[in-house]
Amino acid sequence: MRIGVISDTHRIVSSIKRLENEVSGVDVLIHLGDNVDDILIIQKFYKGKIINVKGNCDFSTIVPNDRVEEVSGKRIFVTHGHRYGVKENLTKLRYKALETGADIVLYGHTHIAKIDFLEGIWYINPGSASLPRDGARSYAIISIEKESIEPNIIRF
Repeated sequence: MRIGVISDTHRIVSSIKRLENEVSGVDVLIHLGDNVDDILIIQKFYKGKIINVKGNCDFSTIVPNDRVEEVSGKRIFVTHGHRYGVKENLTKLRYKALETGADIVLYGHTHIAKIDFLEGIWYINPGSASLPRDGARSYAIISIEKESIEPNIIRF
């Protein structure tokens, strides 16, 4: 199972369209918010399952702030991160991960790609596909095979 994770596309159509070839081979695509309307563009080129949450720049009443998903036998907590103070540290996010029994936590908001493995839980921020604060546009690919979880940041 290959999961593509993107965040913070911020309605920048040229960056969103560059993702077309990047995510074509994933089984599931997860968008971590800012902006949920970008899903409409993504659906034109990606026909698989899309999971999304809203970010601090989204005002949709339909899309949830957070969600827990079971993918390939792994429990994934999905959030934008702004409600958990991720620009300061991962403490609140860690408590939520423990509360939800997550194997993987996906968050964005900082526009900085980062992968941490803390106390048996993966914390993955794919960075920003449009407005990076760490030098390059990025997204994440998570490969899950049986009990193995292998996350990678891809810069483009």
